[in-house]
Amino acid sequence: MSHLFLLFSLFLAPAFADGGSQKSAQTLCSNDVSHKRQKRDWIWNQMHIKEEIDTPLPHHVGKITSSVRNNNAKYIIEGEYANTIFKVEETSGDVYAFERLDREKKAEYELTALIIDRTNNRSLERPSKFIIKVYDINDNAPVFVQKVFNGSVPEMSPVGTSVTKVTAVDADDPTVSGHATVTYEVTTGGEYFTIDDSGVIYTKEPNLDRETKSTYEIVVQAKDAPGFSGDSSTATVIITLSDINDNFPVFKHSSFHFKVPENISVGGEVGRVKVEDIDEPQHRNTRYSFIQGEFRDTFDIVANPYTNEGIFRPKKPLDFETVSEYRFSIEATDPTVNLRHFKPGNPRSIATVTIEVTDVDEPPVFTKPSYEFKVRENHAEVKTLGSVHAEDPDAAKRKIRYIQRRANPNGDYIRVSNNGVIQLPKPLDREFSSSYNITVAAVEILEDGRLSDRESHAHVHVIVDDVNDNAPELVSPEEPRVCENAAPGKVIVRISAVDKDETSPRGFFRYSLATEDSNFSLIENYDNTANITVKYGQFNRELAKFHYLPVLISDNGDPDLTSTNTLVISVCKCNEKGNFTFCEERAKQVGVSIQALVAIFICIFTIIVIALLILLRKRHKKDLSGLGRSVAEIHEQLVTYDEEGGGEMDTTSYDVSVLNSVRKNGLKAEAAPSPYAQVQKPPGNVPPGAGGMEMMIEVKKDEADNDRDLLPYDTLHIYGYEGAESIAESLSSLGSGSSDSDIDYDFLNDWGPRFKMLAELYGSEPSEDFVY
Repeated sequence: MSHLFLLFSLFLAPAFADGGSQKSAQTLCSNDVSHKRQKRDWIWNQMHIKEEIDTPLPHHVGKITSSVRNNNAKYIIEGEYANTIFKVEETSGDVYAFERLDREKKAEYELTALIIDRTNNRSLERPSKFIIKVYDINDNAPVFVQKVFNGSVPEMSPVGTSVTKVTAVDADDPTVSGHATVTYEVTTGGEYFTIDDSGVIYTKEPNLDRETKSTYEIVVQAKDAPGFSGDSSTATVIITLSDINDNFPVFKHSSFHFKVPENISVGGEVGRVKVEDIDEPQHRNTRYSFIQGEFRDTFDIVANPYTNEGIFRPKKPLDFETVSEYRFSIEATDPTVNLRHFKPGNPRSIATVTIEVTDVDEPPVFTKPSYEFKVRENHAEVKTLGSVHAEDPDAAKRKIRYIQRRANPNGDYIRVSNNGVIQLPKPLDREFSSSYNITVAAVEILEDGRLSDRESHAHVHVIVDDVNDNAPELVSPEEPRVCENAAPGKVIVRISAVDKDETSPRGFFRYSLATEDSNFSLIENYDNTANITVKYGQFNRELAKFHYLPVLISDNGDPDLTSTNTLVISVCKCNEKGNFTFCEERAKQVGVSIQALVAIFICIFTIIVIALLILLRKRHKKDLSGLGRSVAEIHEQLVTYDEEGGGEMDTTSYDVSVLNSVRKNGLKAEAAPSPYAQVQKPPGNVPPGAGGMEMMIEVKKDEADNDRDLLPYDTLHIYGYEGAESIAESLSSLGSGSSDSDIDYDFLNDWGPRFKMLAELYGSEPSEDFVY
């Protein structure tokens, strides 16, 4: 009833524009009759209209009235919606709406009222603005801002835990009580969740378990405030239960059995046990522990952070011969489980594990991983240092053979026998190496005598104790020099020494001069060095430019050893300030080391051997070629045995015109060196009157006659044809016996010894013993 009274008062309450009362004054000038201004006012009712009026159009809104009294007065309105939605009656000022209004689209309209003279359109009153308000009738239902909402809440949350918030809006006027008020209600799923008037959803059940049901879908309704007949709308809310760690892991099997070889490495994987944890992966923190068994110190079980499995790993080597089977119980638990939500009645998760160790053929095992021996250097009486020992860990207990694998330094310095005895083939020198190392392998001997392919190794370290067997040596300083006019006591050089033997921290060297008969003195510094100083001064470079000073150096060993070292000191010219101005360069001794001499000797010997081999090979080839010649080759060599020229076609080797001229004119040739090489006579006794060619031919004929492999080869055939184009004709002696030529060749005797053979062949009658 109070609402109706409020509406009635709003319609009847007078209002004026711009704060409730709009007054205006306008001065009217009427044809110069009166210039006095008169005050006039706009008068109209409060402009309100209800939305969505269902009566026929137009709908009366209100009335604008002015105090102007003029029969020609005319009312008009101006504005955005003037003369379209709203119109005014010209004479009465009644305002009408010609469309149904919707407050949710536009809640108020602003217009301007004017009164004019219809005859001349002059304004009779100042324009005034007024507002038409549209009154809400609560014609809209609340609408959710989205159709589906999502929410989340941890499982096992207490009652009243906030889940999410939903929102619905009502387009009606919120200034009107009850028109825009929204109320919410859970229509589906109300047994688990509830909602308040602000749209916040809360849990209604304390034991919502994600592992039982992880998602809930509820329906929420939004409607006007109670007592109003507005419509309602609904929305869906999907609520997800987030996981908490409230479940312990459980073994999938009550027992597990694994087999593992005994040679598995420490830390290697033996096997895996699996558990089931219904919580989400981020809440699975399984821990495994041994609860029964005597071998928990042998194995370790670690959880895999990704798979949650328990991995067994050995903590020490396994031995089949000692323990062949391990049996124990383990428990799986989760220390991070929230005990407030712990479900009572869950049994302990315990499983039995059996690990069976299988036998493998293992390599021998040394009693120690390394062995150390000591020996004095150069001790010829020590032949053995000790022994190494290894055993077969398997039940077969095979015999062991020991083999040396590596040595440092390389060489035959230390040996190991088949039964593991460490031997010294020769004394050791500490100056060469202060320690020697070898690696010894132990290999099992199989039943058939072969060696197993599996072996183990041990390190043998031999330390060589030092013996004082090296005298100290002088460290060669830079060329020591002294001025010829040096004063007594002048320090020439500081000398030091080194010793190849071990030197104790308190060890020292003793220095002295081999002779006192010199212009030098030695002063020890007691820090293993000594100074060479000038004893008397004033050296004479004319007598000696170099002084050879023998220095004795002794060590403090047992026994002590002394060496003699020569220090060469140059005497130089110096200026007044004592600076060296001129020093002779000492001739450096050029020597060749023994190694270089050996290398040179080897090179020379190699060159000699190679030369002898080449010479013998050539002689061997020559013998073989002589033995392997055919008869035809021997006869062919007969043709070229004694070179007589280039043949009948050869006219360049000698001038045959000389022979022709002598033959025709009978001139005696002057003795001149022959351009031809003198014929070498065959060795042996040459019959008088017989030429070398004759002898050669006879020898060849005898060889041909005595050759039974071929028919006799007529030597005359070879020398019988010498060509037809020679201007000197034939010079062969083979046809001279039957020649009809009347030429006298006695002039060849006058040509000298070079033509003696031709003279004998052509100038005399053939001997009776010369048979062709």
